Amino acid sequence: MNTKRILLGIVVCLLLFPIRAQIVWQQMEPGVWKGVIGMPEDYSLLTVAGVLPLKEGFTRLPEVHLPELANEIVGTVQDGKTYLQIPLEKEEQIFGFGLNFQTVHQRGKILNLHVDHYGGKDNGRTHAPVPFYVSSLGYGILVNSARYLTVYAGSGVRKDSPNVPIARDRNTDKDWTSAPYSDAVSILVPARGVEIFLFAGPTPMDAIRRYNLYCGGGALPPRWGLGFTQRTQKLYTADDVEREIDEFERRGFPLDFIGLEPGWQSKAYPCTLEWDKKRFPNPVDFIKKMEKKGVRINLWTNPYLSPESDIYKRMYPVSGSHTVWCGIVPDMADSLARQLWMDKLEKEHVCIGVSGYKIDEVDGYDRYLWPDVATFPSGIPAEQMRQTYGLWMQRTTSKLYEKYNQRTFGLVRGSNAGASSFPYVIYNDYYSHQDFITALVNSGFCGVLWTPEVRSSKTGEEWLRRFQSVVFSPMAMINAWSNGTKPWSFPEVAEQVKEYAILRMRMMPYWYTEFARYHFDGIPPFRAVNLESGFNPKQSVRMEVENDNLDDNPYMEAISKEIKDQYMAGEYLLVAPMFTGQKERYVVLPKGNWYDFYTGEYVGNGERITVSPGLDHIPVFVKDGAIIPMMEPMLHAPKAGQKINLEIRHYGKAEGRYFLYDDDGETFDYKKGIFSWREINVIYDEKDRLKGIISKAEKGKPDNIAKVTWKFMTAKYGISDDGRSGSSENDNRCSGY
Repeated sequence: MNTKRILLGIVVCLLLFPIRAQIVWQQMEPGVWKGVIGMPEDYSLLTVAGVLPLKEGFTRLPEVHLPELANEIVGTVQDGKTYLQIPLEKEEQIFGFGLNFQTVHQRGKILNLHVDHYGGKDNGRTHAPVPFYVSSLGYGILVNSARYLTVYAGSGVRKDSPNVPIARDRNTDKDWTSAPYSDAVSILVPARGVEIFLFAGPTPMDAIRRYNLYCGGGALPPRWGLGFTQRTQKLYTADDVEREIDEFERRGFPLDFIGLEPGWQSKAYPCTLEWDKKRFPNPVDFIKKMEKKGVRINLWTNPYLSPESDIYKRMYPVSGSHTVWCGIVPDMADSLARQLWMDKLEKEHVCIGVSGYKIDEVDGYDRYLWPDVATFPSGIPAEQMRQTYGLWMQRTTSKLYEKYNQRTFGLVRGSNAGASSFPYVIYNDYYSHQDFITALVNSGFCGVLWTPEVRSSKTGEEWLRRFQSVVFSPMAMINAWSNGTKPWSFPEVAEQVKEYAILRMRMMPYWYTEFARYHFDGIPPFRAVNLESGFNPKQSVRMEVENDNLDDNPYMEAISKEIKDQYMAGEYLLVAPMFTGQKERYVVLPKGNWYDFYTGEYVGNGERITVSPGLDHIPVFVKDGAIIPMMEPMLHAPKAGQKINLEIRHYGKAEGRYFLYDDDGETFDYKKGIFSWREINVIYDEKDRLKGIISKAEKGKPDNIAKVTWKFMTAKYGISDDGRSGSSENDNRCSGY
């Protein structure tokens, strides 16, 4: 009896009295440490994602020791909650905390991290509220909790802070502020303990790479996933789809996969997951016929099951207490529910050739998703189910395609930490072009992919501007589910749209290689310019002070502010989208020489420039020494084993080096080592001419290159490795691609 009382007393003390202790850190991978506070819950974001670290990728990162910061992080458990405190230095900026749409700098923000449909404000309620942030000082923090987290990102001042601000008189002091200086990130976790991960740098990019690699490495889509996709109107029939595909072919527009919207199902909202026999009387023949035309089929769905689905009765006992649109909610934390779901998709779709999914409505709003008072047979609280449902959808469908040794690339509305390796791109129903670009910038901080999809426009100018942006994004997509738009819907810009669609295809070797770098090295293919080595406000300030040239410096002014309307696309490209009504815009160039993508002409070095590209161009700039591999124009991505003619472009005056990735583009055989990296070098020869060299394919490794030509965009003359000369001259038009 006394023993029981003692144990009960200990439990009461744990619940009522604060326990504050220094965290003991355990190294998990090179540069990655885990700390434990209190009693973490078994159900977490990383356990749901269920991925293993891509160990080999860590070998290509710098060796690091546990940062001193680790000794200053404090965790306190009180009242059944965990309080985290991570210090901040005065000039430190932080980025991340999920897929934000309007802000890049997160210091000073108060966020409630909560999976939800984005509602127009960066308050933490978003499609992927990933509890990971990266510091400008070169480290990253992940809080591995599937709860709703409250984040004070440099907001709130402790009375015992070593940097406590001075109290000021509002009546007389002009420097009084309602938000005094705060020197910590504070995070409230509504649980009796939590795991916290610390990712070392030394640079912010290195910290992000370690995070992505710890989450399995970045997604490597099939080649066709990086081509062009059109989503059809919601009630299209098989004949409608075929006519649309034929029209793409007739007009010479690229097309790799078609997305079928709700009407392919016999019932939707809630869903049966079964084909509508009137609109699609023979799905097997339909899919085979489309494949012969070079086009794959992607299916829209949400997971909420209609009473008319043939698995409704079997799923009912393993579904939640509440419905969504009168459809039951499978308890994806229950193994039987997951198996029923996967078996249904496999039988009805995957085994007959469906290439992937668009998984809708796994994010919110509160008014239609299950409430937090819902219960699930697995015992997982509704809150945690909400935070992880998108992860479950991605995990289960990805597993299906791995079973068939076929890669997929799809869309999802909800995600979270641990999803880096899942082949899904986030989208939503919000439609601000500017905010879409900011989301693309932020996606690189949190291990997710985002598409600034094109749906509709009021003018041809808006249509073209949106289309130009989507070409330089993870998924080049028009979503016509509601209004039936086509690439040529605005005749006045149809040719320019076509040229950019073709450019997307021509750049396939570059895009595919950059996604391979995402997978093997954790480098986000689309990311903020803040992560570039030539973009360092502290370093730049010191340099300008030494040069006595701080006054009237627009570059210094620009890099001290948020840069949320330009981004890096792969290793070499800086993209600066234009928005409707703009005739000109300014672009902030990191340190180093930069060149115009279209002409190869020099544009600047570590400065703020103003550009007026005209309607036909989206401004794109290229690093000095950049090598951009491009292929011949094609209407469909190359198939496995199909050889292509390669054009290798070089920009600037510096010598360059690039590794071109190759595999079959469709299967998971690359995981068995069946892939190749072809080294490309551009060097000066003895006559001071640039010379291009590409290594030969290794014996037994993929070799999908038929012929190589070289294009030296800046240098007046260059030669290839076989001695042939190549000119840099071009006509400065889109058709000159």
